[in-house]
Amino acid sequence: MNFSSDNVTGAHPAIVAALAEAAGAGAMPAYGADPLTEGLGARFAEIFEHEVAVFPVATGTAANALALSALVPPWGGILAGHEAHVEADECGAVEALSGARIMTVHAADGKLTPAALAARLAPIRKGDQHQVQPAAISITQATECGTVYTPAEVAALGAFARENELRLHMDGARFANALVGLGCTPAEITWKAGVDVLSFGATKNGALAAEAVIFFEPTLAENFLFRRKRAGHLVSKMRFLSAQLAAYLDGDLWRRNAAHANRMATDLALGLIDLPGVDLDHPVDANEVFVRLPAAIADALFRAGFHFYPWGAPPLDPATEAGLYRLVTAFDTAPAAVAAFIAAATRAAKEIA
Repeated sequence: MNFSSDNVTGAHPAIVAALAEAAGAGAMPAYGADPLTEGLGARFAEIFEHEVAVFPVATGTAANALALSALVPPWGGILAGHEAHVEADECGAVEALSGARIMTVHAADGKLTPAALAARLAPIRKGDQHQVQPAAISITQATECGTVYTPAEVAALGAFARENELRLHMDGARFANALVGLGCTPAEITWKAGVDVLSFGATKNGALAAEAVIFFEPTLAENFLFRRKRAGHLVSKMRFLSAQLAAYLDGDLWRRNAAHANRMATDLALGLIDLPGVDLDHPVDANEVFVRLPAAIADALFRAGFHFYPWGAPPLDPATEAGLYRLVTAFDTAPAAVAAFIAAATRAAKEIA
């Protein structure tokens, strides 16, 4: 009954089992020198079909802030969407760890475009010591609007980055959801499209607390060990992060979890869209649904015990007081909960009529 976020879920049993196995395995070297952590590089290299440097961290904010700190100098700028998580939801962590400034760009449906980036860069004087110098682009996959960048869209941004001597970072907190929604390979939407660094998320998709910073150009990671330690994100018992990531990847669990979450979001959207006064604000490409609900329907759902968030925008239509709400599904969302939500919304719509 809780559609507030994919952060409200528990952990997948296979990941909990992997943690228990790691806990019972006896003493292991600390600070990432254990076999579980050392084996992640080869596993991720296999998945991405490319040499990588992998660094587990415990949170997505740490992954984003540390990844971007490796790409930009303190006088640099990071171009990101106006609703980007790194701008709106990380309490200045990126600026604190990098010293750089986030430079927001309008992103329709959550997506940056080369045209929007070019317009943002136009007034900036390259090489002028008085101005922040753009150094990187950060995109989110899947986006904060629940949409996804296609391989061609990422490649266009990658080409723009290279043409303008910028690095490209991808916030992949919901990377698995985007991947299965697109039906492509991990390589096609990362390094093959020009992505330099990926914040690879697992926590929202079944892990307890595990993310990874993945460099597709290992030379960019030369000082990352020191950055991670200095920022307080070097976990002494690193094997417990790595055990989660290894179990997450084993047997394609990450893809299966994401596919279920996406399917539940699609079912929700299809069940709501034909109700009177109900509209979708963005395409449903992954596991988030942004829907405008008449106040009477939203209130009925809240009274029925469902949990979901109002999403910042004022009512569209004063006559109906339709507001914007976000619904998020997850790896363990029950089909029965989706059906119950749709049924309750349908009953409320009939009562209004």
